[in-house]
Amino acid sequence: MKSEFKPALAVPVEKGRITAILLGVLIAYAITCIFFIGCALGLTYSSLSEEMVPTVMLIAVAVSVVVAGFDAAKGAEKNGWLWGMAAGLVYAIILICIETWVSDRFTVDSKTITSIALSIAGGGFGGVIGINFKRKK
Repeated sequence: MKSEFKPALAVPVEKGRITAILLGVLIAYAITCIFFIGCALGLTYSSLSEEMVPTVMLIAVAVSVVVAGFDAAKGAEKNGWLWGMAAGLVYAIILICIETWVSDRFTVDSKTITSIALSIAGGGFGGVIGINFKRKK
């Protein structure tokens, strides 16, 4: 008698979900770049102070991961929150890798933990919105 092991929390990967996650993260990084370019222009050509940069970065990450989660989950049949959280986690991992590459050091501090938590939560929120988004025909 052959028994088959099935993990309790196994989520079947729907066709195209990984591609949707990666596409969502790519779009999210495009949005992040737009925020950063806007911030750079604001710093250069206005009286915007450098103290606003962390706030702009936080807003950019929040908006971007919600969009990534939305895109990752909008075609899913179920578990939109999970697909959104996965997109948020991928976004955070890439962000940490870029930050490590630019600063030439890896640190896990409260800023890193907050960024990961914000990315996962925002992605999950976007995933909930995305799975409930139905186009009217």
